[in-house]
Amino acid sequence: MAAVSGVQQLSGLAKSLVKAQLLSEADAQAYFEDARRKNTPFVSYLVANKILDGLQIAQVAHQEFGLPLLDLDAVVFDIPPTQWVGEKLIRRHHILPLLRRGNHLFVAVSDPTNFLGLDEITFQTRLVTDCVLVEENKLSRCIEAVLDAADTSLKQLLEEDLDSLQITAGDDEGPHAEPEISGIDDAPIVRFVNRLLLDAVRKGASDIHIEPYEKFLRIRFRHDGILHEVANPPPALGVKICARIKVMSRMDIAEHRIPQDGRIKMTLSRSRAIDFRVNTCPTLFGEKIVLRILDPSSAQIGVEMLGFEPEQRDNFLRALEKPYGMILVTGPTGSGKTVTLYTGLNLLNRVEANISTVEDPVEITVPGINQVNVNYKTGLTFAEALRAFLRQDPDIIMVGEIRDLETAEIAVKAAQTGHLVLSTLHTNDAPQTLNRLMQMGIPAFNIASSVLLIMAQRLARRLCPRCKREEKVPPEVLLASGFREEDIGNFTLFGPAGCDQCVKGYKGRVGIYQVMPISEEINRIILEGGNVMALTEQAHAEGIADLRESGLKKVKAGITSLEEIDRVTRD
Repeated sequence: MAAVSGVQQLSGLAKSLVKAQLLSEADAQAYFEDARRKNTPFVSYLVANKILDGLQIAQVAHQEFGLPLLDLDAVVFDIPPTQWVGEKLIRRHHILPLLRRGNHLFVAVSDPTNFLGLDEITFQTRLVTDCVLVEENKLSRCIEAVLDAADTSLKQLLEEDLDSLQITAGDDEGPHAEPEISGIDDAPIVRFVNRLLLDAVRKGASDIHIEPYEKFLRIRFRHDGILHEVANPPPALGVKICARIKVMSRMDIAEHRIPQDGRIKMTLSRSRAIDFRVNTCPTLFGEKIVLRILDPSSAQIGVEMLGFEPEQRDNFLRALEKPYGMILVTGPTGSGKTVTLYTGLNLLNRVEANISTVEDPVEITVPGINQVNVNYKTGLTFAEALRAFLRQDPDIIMVGEIRDLETAEIAVKAAQTGHLVLSTLHTNDAPQTLNRLMQMGIPAFNIASSVLLIMAQRLARRLCPRCKREEKVPPEVLLASGFREEDIGNFTLFGPAGCDQCVKGYKGRVGIYQVMPISEEINRIILEGGNVMALTEQAHAEGIADLRESGLKKVKAGITSLEEIDRVTRD
């Protein structure tokens, strides 16, 4: 009778486990009391102490209560669970919201007899709560993962003194202008944004994207050219985060209907400061914010680290040594053109040289170089800045981008009259750049007499040296990819694996280039009005590797993967 009495004192899932003969009555009673003393859910206690397996408990509950059983590993959370239920309730009751359908909220539970938790969630959400059984160990792991993703930075805010971080507005009015930070003094939001900027810098991100949607807020970092999701803060914080960033970058916080541009400066130490170029754009559900991280140290890497093949590097350095002429770098946005140009400018930056640059906007500040921001509101265009430069006895001029005929004409004339001009265009490869200048209206004889070298480039992700693994690819696939028959079997192909030191098997980036000096024969084709095909054939005849061929050399050297070269050089 005593034993029966003991069973009667048990209730809920504990009683079911005794009936299933997974626990004795005495053990179940002892475990139940110990869990209650430690303020731990009974199921969590059993699994944490390895008394029972999570799957065993879930199967018993499934048979006893007739509830559906779900494998949490197969669930993808498109909407953060904290959209419906706060973090405190999720942790307190060990329940995870999965999906809302109409007025029903489906929640994952490992103990369906946790009526107190279910009732509290029903009361808070005003929704009908439907239970889905899951394994306790997977539930614990999943709760931690989704809450970390929903609030990746807030948990770490107390670990460091972010209040001492010096963040000011990067303002055209002068380096000492102080931001008017008023109206947005919510300390948690201030610290959250500070942490976000610092995390991005520490992880080597190039951009931060803050994107509001109808039911969630997404934050992503661009790392090595690829976007990765890093956080899903509660959507209600979106407006406050946006307002805080707009104040920091001297934007109008009352204006939500038009895009705005601003700048933030973060001082990390006496010798290092990071600039953020900020842009807002109104979307259906709020303002999307993109912060471009501008690290001056990125231009100090040295020409050896850019990724040139020896012959390409020599051609680039020979062009930089010329007293006059034009060097053009071409490629899409984010292909590293600015870093390449500033690497060259750093080699030329000496006391006896007068160097001036005009950009929209200046991304990398360098002492010793006169840098000008384009300002269309005041009439300071690329062309106007170039005219001003030519009246100030320049030796070297860098134009951020040649966008129109007027800018192109002034740049060409400067290159013809004793100045070294460096600039960028948006074309796919080097031969197309010459054709693009002709299409803009630059006479062929002016192009032939001014352009020294054209360089097309892309950025490919480097394989992580720690975890890259050998891959076996059939010879016919290698031949179809562009490798020569004599190369097959003479190199080892590597691919990404992934470890705690990299991002999905890649770490850092390397440039791949097509470096085309303007030879006499290419000049002849330009003067004859030759098309892109004729220029491409001549470049190939002169042994100039195109972007694909340069990329395959990086694959043979084990620097990157064939998959990555396919991604960045696909037609």
